Amino acid sequence: MPSIMADWGLRGLLSPLLPDPSTWHSRPEPAIAVLGSLALLFIWYCYRVGTGQVAPVSHPQGVPTEEGCPRRTLRGDAINQRLYRSLRDYAKRYSWSGMNRLHKGIRDQAHYQLGERMAIQKPSAFYLPDLPSAPYFPRESQRHDVEILELSFPAILREFEGITRDFEPGAPMPRGWMVNANPGWHSYYLYRQGECIAQNCRSCPWTYRALSALRTFINANCFGNACFNVLQPGTVLPGTYGPTNTRVRCHLGLKVPPGCELVVGGEPQCWSEGYCLLVDDSFLHTTAHNGSPSDGPQVIFIADLWHPNVAGPERQALDYIFAPGR
Repeated sequence: MPSIMADWGLRGLLSPLLPDPSTWHSRPEPAIAVLGSLALLFIWYCYRVGTGQVAPVSHPQGVPTEEGCPRRTLRGDAINQRLYRSLRDYAKRYSWSGMNRLHKGIRDQAHYQLGERMAIQKPSAFYLPDLPSAPYFPRESQRHDVEILELSFPAILREFEGITRDFEPGAPMPRGWMVNANPGWHSYYLYRQGECIAQNCRSCPWTYRALSALRTFINANCFGNACFNVLQPGTVLPGTYGPTNTRVRCHLGLKVPPGCELVVGGEPQCWSEGYCLLVDDSFLHTTAHNGSPSDGPQVIFIADLWHPNVAGPERQALDYIFAPGR
């Protein structure tokens, strides 16, 4: 049928639509005839353009089409090639299903991280688009894990007392502890960037057991940490951004002297001993212990949890893409 249609001429197409010339009246109406001819010419042109289009190429089942396919050409600074290769490798092993936001995030990292511009939220490593954002999250968003940590508060505090030592300047660093960028800030990691610190976990078995009971603890990629965090009086940590918006940091207050303050996204908050505070640290945040030396250090137990709106397939892919050592 298409070959027959292609052989038609304009005359052949128009002849069935026009009246027999033998029946025409002696008084034609030129304006109507011209408009009718133009309309038929337009119909003929549309037909020729339509039949000249190439049929779309079919895709194998399960492979995204051009519009949503991560395989399309991506240029310039719009993509981190290493992350894209990791996502592609993951999809080959498993599936592209559910990877739209991850692909979009990898493709547009330069845009989301805003380069050198100051912003209220600017994760330093990876931004997943279309996630609800807020400096603080309600307890209900991670109710199960919050309740586990709060019920474990006495055991976690007791184990901290067993590993704490003198943090005065010049004193030898206690085993398992590390000094951070500020000399008045120390951490004791059970998990650091997705890797379990076995010796420290053995020193805190009840705390390790509580971590194992959490449903959303990040323990398989470099965004996941769990640690005791100690801030000495007079210590102020300057504003900084966390690495990603795909996590929520759970702060369990162990020792909170007066004068301790956390500001996230311009919103100040205070800790309470025995209770959890959920923080999105991809927002600009500062921490300060403005108390006197007699107040003693501030002690917080921190565990990184998945953002509640990161789907299961996305979590699995992020664990693969950001696996420790990758």
